[in-house]
Amino acid sequence: MATETTNSWPKRLALFGGFLAFVGLVYVILVGTLNEPAAGIPEGTREVPVASAFHVEGQIYNPDEVPAGGDMASAWLNCGFYSQPVPAENVMHSLEHGAVWITYRPDIPEAELRVIRGFARPLDKVVASPVPGQSNPIMATAWGFQLELESADDPRLVQFVNEFAGSLNAPEPGGACSGGVGNPG
Repeated sequence: MATETTNSWPKRLALFGGFLAFVGLVYVILVGTLNEPAAGIPEGTREVPVASAFHVEGQIYNPDEVPAGGDMASAWLNCGFYSQPVPAENVMHSLEHGAVWITYRPDIPEAELRVIRGFARPLDKVVASPVPGQSNPIMATAWGFQLELESADDPRLVQFVNEFAGSLNAPEPGGACSGGVGNPG
C-alpha cells in the first residue's frame, strides 16, 4: 500500500505543474491582449481635405504650418528624428509615400522627446521634427489626417502611427522613406 501512495506523488506533482503552466499561459495571453494598442483611426483624429498634390519649387508653406498633404517638393525627406525644423514641402512628399509626421513644440520635456524619438527610426516610415509655433505640444499627421495631442504618452499616438505609417491609403504607399534629402539624427 505504501508503494501506491509513494508512486502517486509524481503524478500529483506533474498534474499540479501542468495546471500552473496552463494558468501561466492564460495569464500571458490575457495580459498581452490587454496591452495591445487599439486598432483603427484613433478618437479625435480629424480628416483634412487635400486639394492638390503637385511637385513645386521653393517654399510654399509657412514655417509653423503642418499640412496634412498637398503640393510638395520633388524630393522627399528621409524618415527619422530631427531636432531642427524641416521643410514641410519635403515632408509632404514623405507623407505621399505613407509616412507619418510627428511634430512637437521645442519646449516639451526631454522625456517626451525620448518617446517621440522611439517612433522615428528610419525604417518605420515616421518623420519627427519641431514646429515652434504649433498650438498643441504634439501633433501626428498622415496624408489627409491629423491628431493633436497634449503628451507623447497618449496611447492614441501609438494607435495613429500603427494605423497610418506605411498606409496603403497614401497616394504612393510603396514610396521610399530614405534616399531623399535630410539627415536625421
